[in-house]
Amino acid sequence: MTTFTDAATSFIALQPDADARTRAWASFEDLGLPTTTDEVWRYAPLSEFVLDRFAPSAPRPARADSAMVEGLAAHAGLVVRVVDGVVASTSAALDGVSVTVEATRRDESLAARYADDAFAQLNAALAPATITVRVARGAHVTRPVVIVHRTDARSSFPRTLVTLEEGADATVVEYYEGGDDALVVPISEYQVGENAVLRLVTYQRLAPSAWHVARSTGVVARDGRLLQAVVGLGGYYDRSRNDAVLEGAGSHNELRTTFLGAGRQVHDFRTHQLHLAPHSSSLLLSKGAVADESRSIYTGLIEIEHGARRTDARQTNHNLLLSPHAHADSVPNLDIRENDVRCAHASSVGPLDELQRWYLESRGVTPADAQRLMIRGFYNEMLVALPAQLAELVERDVTSELESVTAVAS
Repeated sequence: MTTFTDAATSFIALQPDADARTRAWASFEDLGLPTTTDEVWRYAPLSEFVLDRFAPSAPRPARADSAMVEGLAAHAGLVVRVVDGVVASTSAALDGVSVTVEATRRDESLAARYADDAFAQLNAALAPATITVRVARGAHVTRPVVIVHRTDARSSFPRTLVTLEEGADATVVEYYEGGDDALVVPISEYQVGENAVLRLVTYQRLAPSAWHVARSTGVVARDGRLLQAVVGLGGYYDRSRNDAVLEGAGSHNELRTTFLGAGRQVHDFRTHQLHLAPHSSSLLLSKGAVADESRSIYTGLIEIEHGARRTDARQTNHNLLLSPHAHADSVPNLDIRENDVRCAHASSVGPLDELQRWYLESRGVTPADAQRLMIRGFYNEMLVALPAQLAELVERDVTSELESVTAVAS
């Protein structure tokens, strides 16, 4: 059987930029796979992770579009289909938007940015291409750009770069599916120019057996706005780290993360809002529910550098326990180096409110319906914030998942 290392080094040797990739691979080997002694990985089920399970295998049969992909495509202005990190097709051109594929990256900037992240080094070494979506200066794109990432192989390393030039306005959706018994390690980067607005939805719907270790970084220029929603329903281990760098005065980041855990799923969400410029602002809201024996981890950091005066940053995390065997950890953090700022953080972990349940049941609502109404109400705040073209699709999908979840009183 081919080991992961054998397959990786064979792939790297055939690439035009093999030297840069070899250095990234060497960094991965130096770092080694993380362990639960590392604070940022202490809650992960790493004892079950065996890298050689994800060595490349024979291609799997191609699959037809799922109902969700068909729905997204129907609302989209442009659809880019990506299979195992390689662009399979691109729909008709969209005014103001260009899509390019760079087969190799001859610089090592990505590996340097994530020097302490072993999985990011894997992406730097093994991503087959960088898919770049660029929205031209002043362009207002009214229909979403949809990037469908499908994993058919045992491991996949997608890499995406979205750039909005000055004054641009666009909605971008990254949707992930497939991944049976696979390792999926995407890296996405977003550059929001001056006075630009990027509405971004990342929707992870991988197979229940997938390991998903994702990282994204958004850099926001003066008076730019990054409005971001991250939804995680699939995967066995779903780790999503989402960073935002507010580097221009008046820049703004709004991040909403949502998850639903069932079975033995683990949802591990991490966020970092770094304020470098004055009058910048950020609003983070993370809400999720865990049922059965699933668990969730939220770790967030608001960091305000000296000189980022008049910054306003808020961070909130709410976790709903639907079973006495489910578990949620919440670790919000503030790191402030400037006096003239406004910051706040809050978190909660608990079951459904019994008083609210009793109120509904006292008005003739059945216990099962009362439970569903309360859970849907818990998620409603997140769903209504999605772009109008997508909200109905996502709400229908989340609702279908909720139908299979049963709350059990402690």
